[in-house]
Amino acid sequence: MNRATDYGALLQQNRADVLRALGIKFDTMAALGRVAEDDQAQLSHDEFISLRMNSLEYEKLRLLNEALLRLERGEYGICAGCDGPIAEKRLRALPWAKYCVRCQERAVDSEREDSLRMLDPVGSY
Repeated sequence: MNRATDYGALLQQNRADVLRALGIKFDTMAALGRVAEDDQAQLSHDEFISLRMNSLEYEKLRLLNEALLRLERGEYGICAGCDGPIAEKRLRALPWAKYCVRCQERAVDSEREDSLRMLDPVGSY
């Protein structure tokens, strides 16, 4: 098996896992039906957690779909920041990675700085 096929299978398996997890969560919530008033606070909290988890799963699904598209285009494993190769160890750990470690760190630092600027637009931090 070649590298693209290996990563394609890994991405597809991760995608299937995410879709399966999302389906189980919706089935579980639907099966609850009506609950006693005393249980409503706990149910509301559980729904909040479930929705947050679902949003994370949907984000992961989006990243997996983007990675599959990059694979299809022949761009998989190439850093979107510097056009250098993404280390195989990183791709095995995060098959949806679109940045090498160095560029990912820069992106995180940039996001952090943007967040600080939004909190304090005057720049007194």
